Amino acid sequence: MASSMLFKPHYLPFTTTPSSPPKSFQSYPSHFHFTNSLKFNSNNTTKKTLILPKCTTTSSSPRPPSQPRFIQHKKEAFWFYRFLSVVYDHVINPGHWTEDMRTEALEPAELDRRDLIVVDVGGGTGFTTLGIVESVDAKNVTILDQSPHQLEKAREKVELKECRIVEGDAEELSFETDYADRYVSAGSIEYWPDPQRGIKEAYRVLKMGGKACLIGPVYPTFWLSRFFADMWMLFPKEEEYVEWFEKAGFKDVQIKRIGPKWYRGVRRRGLIMGCSVTGIKPTSGDSPLQLGPKVEDVAKLVNPFVFFLRFLLGATAGVYYILVPVYMWVKDQIVPKGEPI
Repeated sequence: MASSMLFKPHYLPFTTTPSSPPKSFQSYPSHFHFTNSLKFNSNNTTKKTLILPKCTTTSSSPRPPSQPRFIQHKKEAFWFYRFLSVVYDHVINPGHWTEDMRTEALEPAELDRRDLIVVDVGGGTGFTTLGIVESVDAKNVTILDQSPHQLEKAREKVELKECRIVEGDAEELSFETDYADRYVSAGSIEYWPDPQRGIKEAYRVLKMGGKACLIGPVYPTFWLSRFFADMWMLFPKEEEYVEWFEKAGFKDVQIKRIGPKWYRGVRRRGLIMGCSVTGIKPTSGDSPLQLGPKVEDVAKLVNPFVFFLRFLLGATAGVYYILVPVYMWVKDQIVPKGEPI
């Protein structure tokens, strides 16, 4: 496992009218490491401009949520994890979601009481849940996922025996309104056809003052990584995470950047787990955001040939992101410490 993160989080400046445009990613020295925590405050109505390094935005925008990537469909994702669940904890986690990253990512969730009611949405094999139950009684934690194959792996973990484990849809949660103290979701938003709807549901199920913590990828800037990201699944930009949270009604929205040690702060190639986004529910009840019908109808029949082609192309693109951390790890071993990679 990787050791702890290299930098302590701090907040980027946040101004109403910047006097000069922000420097581009290329204008910083090649050894520069960006700050790894952002904070957004929407307590007043003044329009604000967030100064971000261009490692988080590019001139090439990703496809909108209305045009899902090949594995950003519930049926394709179901079968994708039918096979990946066998090796998920041993292949994906070592490269993109390590124990130290989990600790860093869950820290903003403030899991500070044993009696907190927590829902882990898209909990999969329970890897993230293992971090949750270090601070919260397992009997108060619910793991929800649409993949029975992933959940079967979670059931095998001794530490999670007392957790409630249910199959469900992140975009249509079975929990009642104002149910939980904390909402956690790690590595799930990538597969949501309608991410705004999923975050709206996170708002609904939380109690007033409850906190949502969503952990997911960041959109890469390296051209080849962008190509495979747009084929495989959803890689949101940091600004998109903030917009979705604020539209759902969350306040005090914050982003904390995370990554394995061997990336040395290099984010341009993308990370399956690249940031931890948190927000607080200010009032009880449902989200003020009104949405139309769901983007994807899972009951609708799918052409078998189209399904197979999408699944094959999406899975092939996913292989690229299994190789990326291997490449970065090798570079970390070869390139002398202190030099850019």
